[in-house]
Amino acid sequence: MKTILITAYAVNPYKGSEDAMGWNFVMQAAHFQNVFAVTRKNNREHIEKFIAQNPQLKNQTDRIQFLYYDWHKAFLFWKKGPILSLIYFYFWQLGVALFLKRKKLNFDVAHHLNFHNDWTPTFLWMLGKPFVWGPVGHHPKIKKMFLQEYDFSAKLLDRFLWVLKNIFWKLDPFLKIAKNKAACIWYMHHGSVEKLKPKNNFFISPSIAAEEVDFKCKQSVDFVILSVGRFVALKGFDVTIKSFAKFYHGLSFEEKLKTKLVIVGTGKYKSKVRQWISENKIENAVEMHEWMPREQLKNIYKQSALFFFPSHEGAGMVVAEAMSADMPVLCWNNFGPGEITHPDSKLKVNYSDNYQNGINEFAEKLQQLFSNETFYKQEQILAHQRFQSLLKWNVRGEQLREMYEKVKLL
Repeated sequence: MKTILITAYAVNPYKGSEDAMGWNFVMQAAHFQNVFAVTRKNNREHIEKFIAQNPQLKNQTDRIQFLYYDWHKAFLFWKKGPILSLIYFYFWQLGVALFLKRKKLNFDVAHHLNFHNDWTPTFLWMLGKPFVWGPVGHHPKIKKMFLQEYDFSAKLLDRFLWVLKNIFWKLDPFLKIAKNKAACIWYMHHGSVEKLKPKNNFFISPSIAAEEVDFKCKQSVDFVILSVGRFVALKGFDVTIKSFAKFYHGLSFEEKLKTKLVIVGTGKYKSKVRQWISENKIENAVEMHEWMPREQLKNIYKQSALFFFPSHEGAGMVVAEAMSADMPVLCWNNFGPGEITHPDSKLKVNYSDNYQNGINEFAEKLQQLFSNETFYKQEQILAHQRFQSLLKWNVRGEQLREMYEKVKLL
């Protein structure tokens, strides 16, 4: 049995997003290989607690040896906010490679797992073993028209990060070394391939996945539209609310009574979200919830007919979770949710140069799903097919096994 060394900055079985993906990738790798998993020291308590509470996972967890690394605590006090955290992450990657070099562990393949971005390098090439990088990707630049509803700080942050990404892509010598030395690179989407232009072995597949659930969506007579995410410009809640409002105001009185938008989330622009709801006169049709654990969120999935996710990002964990319940996903035709959902889905809206055009088209899709049961059922079938073939965690485990086998044979 091969031994894989995985470095994962974020691993926490009790959290979502990046942390949950880190945990699940490590667990999937342990289905077929022995694993050294290296992560930050602050994850240790949660990992050990979860393992102790879940003895049914012993067959996998016994094949994992966790190691914990951080820079000296004197360097941790300034790790605040996205920019300083990025700097810390960059040097953590260098530090962990030097840490592992001193450890002299016996392994076959090294794997840089997360954070899942393609614009800061891994230094695992320093270990002198075949290494894989990914899944990696990036959030595209948000189009200017979709920042107009937010304050100046949102515009500044998005443009600053985009400039920073391009600096790394074009000028960071270590990023070029990592790209050229990697035995295999796993890209989340085609946008990342376009930016890095890899020469070595690579493949493209979403990074996100979810566990299969024992229920299906729309266990309610009402037409419930669900939208989940942080209240930041990237997630596009301005589009969610305005599109829903246009659709809703076109319904009859009786149709309005069985139509509802449910929003689950929190974040900086929560008051802005409430303001848009009020301005569009849909207070009676919108239900808002604070962020909740996935087990609680399942109850909302059961009652929902549609997942509305006009996010501009390059991923979207909640998309896989929604599709695990056969829930159709309405989204932009982009490198993120647009590539994650089924290629044949008709629920992808192309960006245009006019903000209102997108609102109008999303509203039309909502009306079509509401009034055409055949259309809705077809989209539900496509969501089911896509989840079963691509978005289950055991699919990720098979992808890892095949990738490691291929790399070892090179």
